[in-house]
Amino acid sequence: MTMRVLVCLTAGLFSLHAFADTLTYKNSRYGTSVTFPAEIFRQAMEPPQNGDGMTWLSEDGASLAVYAFNNALQASPEAFADQASEPAGREGFEVTYRRVKDNWVVLSGYVEDDIFYDRFEFGADNIIHAMLLRFPRTLKPVYEPHIAAMGKSLNGP
Repeated sequence: MTMRVLVCLTAGLFSLHAFADTLTYKNSRYGTSVTFPAEIFRQAMEPPQNGDGMTWLSEDGASLAVYAFNNALQASPEAFADQASEPAGREGFEVTYRRVKDNWVVLSGYVEDDIFYDRFEFGADNIIHAMLLRFPRTLKPVYEPHIAAMGKSLNGP
C-alpha cells in the first residue's frame, strides 16, 4: 500500500513538473491556441494592435509566432501549401518536408542558417491558424524533441 501511494505521488509530481514547464497561449480574437515549452520561449514580444497573435523569442536565437488570419482567397490546403512553398525572393529558402491533409498543412526546411517548422490549421469561418517556429540549424537537437507536441497542440475553432 505504501509503495502504491509513493508511486502515485511520484507520478503526480512528474505531471505537475511537465505542466509547470509549458505555457498555453490562446488568442482572444480568433481562438487560436498552442502549448509550448515556457522555459525555452521566455521573452514575449509586444503584441500587434490588431490582436491576431503573439511572438516569443528564446535566448539562443529561436522564435515562435502564433497567429491567425482570414483565408481571403479561400485557398485549399493544397493551394496554400503550393504558394507557401515558393521561395518568392527569400534567400536560402528550401522546403524539405511537406505534408498536406484535409484541414492542415506542415512545411519544414531551411531559410538561410535556420530551420523552420510551419503548421497551418484551416478552421471555421475561413480562418487559418498558424504556428511558425524558427531556430538555428546548430540547435536542432534542442528543438526537435518539442516540435511534434507543439505542432499537434495548435488549435482553433
